[in-house]
Amino acid sequence: MEKKGKAGKWILTIVMLLVGLICIFPFIFMISSSFKVSGEVMQFPFHLIPEHFTFDNFIGLFQNGMYNFQKWYVNTVVMTGLCILIKIFFVSFTAYGFSKINFKGRDTIFLILLSAMMIPSDIMILPRYIIFKNLHILDTMWALILPSCVDVYFVFLLRQSFISVPESISEAARIDGCGHLRIYWQVIFPLSKPAIATMALFSFTWAWNDYMGPYLYISTMDKQMLSVGVKLFASGLIQDYGSQMAAATVVLLPVLVAFLFCQRFFIEGVASSGVKG
Repeated sequence: MEKKGKAGKWILTIVMLLVGLICIFPFIFMISSSFKVSGEVMQFPFHLIPEHFTFDNFIGLFQNGMYNFQKWYVNTVVMTGLCILIKIFFVSFTAYGFSKINFKGRDTIFLILLSAMMIPSDIMILPRYIIFKNLHILDTMWALILPSCVDVYFVFLLRQSFISVPESISEAARIDGCGHLRIYWQVIFPLSKPAIATMALFSFTWAWNDYMGPYLYISTMDKQMLSVGVKLFASGLIQDYGSQMAAATVVLLPVLVAFLFCQRFFIEGVASSGVKG
């Protein structure tokens, strides 16, 4: 029975390893192809190690006279950073109000907000376009930042995290003379870092990879974002696969760094969730 059990574990390990390699193959293909000349990218059989190793694809991204890749990168960094900062403030403050402040109609208003999650986002494209046009923020990054700052899902997520903080802590802060703003910033906010880090990570990923928003609301090329800019590398008559893979690699790296940085907050959240009372 022990031998059968060990054999089953080995088989399961091999199967999971094969599945993992299949899932990660596109990433390996992208990294490898970014260091190849364009003619070698689609060669069969696939060579993991490039025959002619080159950095020209990465250098060409920032020296291409047709595309202003570095400007797109700066635009995306600024837009994503502002999205995260403004979103953390508005969402966390709203969640604090719904979790720690008792006011008339609180639960009813919160249920109304939750019902907004049932509205498909595609339905809001035309109304948003008209509103942004009337506000004169079309072709600016504010057309991308403002919609992302109001997220009912993360209000719900942080509200649940704030509710898990014992009320006795808030009451002790009130006895010491703290108001709601100070309790929010110095007590509740630090104790909810795992949930806030989760919101920041997902918000970063969604804003960084957003394609539909920049495509619809940004028309000037120098104001464009990376997600739309990278698509332009595949829109010409001649496909430069090496540059496409290099651009995709440069765009993906910040997302990988963000996940690695926030990993400890996920572990902290799982560990602390098992401690009660």
